[in-house]
Parts: sequence; structure tokens; C-alpha cells
Amino acid sequence: MEKSDEHHNTSHGGSGGAATEKWEEVSTAVRTAETMLRLAPVGLCLAALVIMLKDSQNNEFGSVSYSNLSAFRYLVHANGICAGYSLLSAAIAAMPGSSSTMPRVWTIFCLDQILTYVVLAAGAVSTEVLYLAYKGDNAITWSDACSSFGSFCHRATASVIITFVVVCFYVLLSLISSYRLFTRFDPPAIVDSNKNVEVAVFAN
Repeated sequence: MEKSDEHHNTSHGGSGGAATEKWEEVSTAVRTAETMLRLAPVGLCLAALVIMLKDSQNNEFGSVSYSNLSAFRYLVHANGICAGYSLLSAAIAAMPGSSSTMPRVWTIFCLDQILTYVVLAAGAVSTEVLYLAYKGDNAITWSDACSSFGSFCHRATASVIITFVVVCFYVLLSLISSYRLFTRFDPPAIVDSNKNVEVAVFAN
């Protein structure tokens, strides 16, 4: 059950002007910190995207490009989407009262979760491809490719590492948006059958 306005007013009504000003200062600091956390992945996503887009190599063994591998193409698209969403969500987070409505809080929560898994999946599948490129697969007589295309593999590795750094940021952002959402609900209550009184599970 969502916390009632009455409960909110009761807990904050008597705090006075000084407490209100202090709360506003804390709220501003939190909003600024979240905005910076959401801006950080923009540069990282773009860096991973650009490195992968430029990842190609030609030599006596042939030519290879990121576009030859679906996992790397997915990583490019995932980082592009992530960069755009990070910029948009940072702009929203910077607005005063950006987390004041439940629909907006639910939307940010859901999108943070989705983006976390999208970027994580991009890093995971690309890591698998890189592992095969470095190690090969003796079971199917698939030799390693990085001994012949070392420069290509090194750039792809850098892009994947940056992608996993983005994942770390989004795990943190997902925790923040989860906390902001679920603290808006009252704790579950139990009913005392003898007294027919509801008692909160978590006492203050």
C-alpha cells in the first residue's frame, strides 16, 4: 500500500522551517549525485561504441570487421541505446520534483532494469565470442583467430571491458531507482486475531 499523504504530513509537519530547508538541501545533493551517475555512462557507452565501430583489420590472412559478428553488432546497438537513455534520464533526474509522481518513478525503475540486462547481455555474448577468438575450440577443430588478428581482438576486448564498466553503473542506478520506488510503500501488516488490530511488520 502506498504511503498516505496523512502519514507524510504527520512525520514532517512539525519539523519546522529549518528542517524543511535541510531536507531540500539533502534532496538537491541527492538529485545532483544521481544526475552525475546517469551522465557517466554516456561517455563510456559512446567510447565502447566508437571503438567497436572502428574495429576492423586487414592483413595477409584476410580481413575481419565487427560487422561480421552478430554479437559485436548487438554490443554497438546496446551501447547506442544506453547512451541515449542515460542522457535522457540524467536530464529528467536533474529536474526538481522529477521523482514526485508514481508513474515516473515506476517508468525509471523499469527502464533502469531493462537497460541493465540489455547491456549485460551485450557484454556477456561478446565475451563469449572473444573467448573463442582467443582460445579456439579444439572439439570442432576451430583454431584461435586472435593470433592472426591481434589488433582486432585487442580493440574488441577494450570495448567489452568498457561495456562491463557501464553495467556496474547501471547496477548501482537500478538499486537507487528500486529504493526510491519501494520506499514509497508501507511495510506489510499482520492482523492480531485476538484484538482485530493491524500491526506493521517493521516497527519504527
